[in-house]
Amino acid sequence: MSAVIQFHWQLDAYRLSVVAAMDIFERSKLFPSEEKYSLTDQIRRSSRSVAAQIAEGWRKRKYEASFVNKLNDAEGEAAETQTWLEYAVKCGYLQRAEGEKLHKQYDQVIGKLVAMGNNPTPWLLHKTAP
Repeated sequence: MSAVIQFHWQLDAYRLSVVAAMDIFERSKLFPSEEKYSLTDQIRRSSRSVAAQIAEGWRKRKYEASFVNKLNDAEGEAAETQTWLEYAVKCGYLQRAEGEKLHKQYDQVIGKLVAMGNNPTPWLLHKTAP
């Protein structure tokens, strides 16, 4: 944490998750129409939820437990996205190399979320005396 981070969109985990979610969005446009309310919807929802959970957690930094819980939720959504990526590859909707690249991007996000959750103190808002 070299520079002072004031907003959730400055976090590496947030930035990486948005890039990956947008990549999934673009690639999922090519999924078959019969997957519209199934795999396409699920992978888009979970991938977008990662960034949303990070943003929510950032606003809950007054309370360590709430902050860590939201980071954990984001981690869960990232892992869910990895599962949908696996299905997309196995169903032939994504090439293996594309799926692996995206999976690794979510590994990076998960690693950053775990690190933040395991050491939340630097990220928390501390009350100042009146």
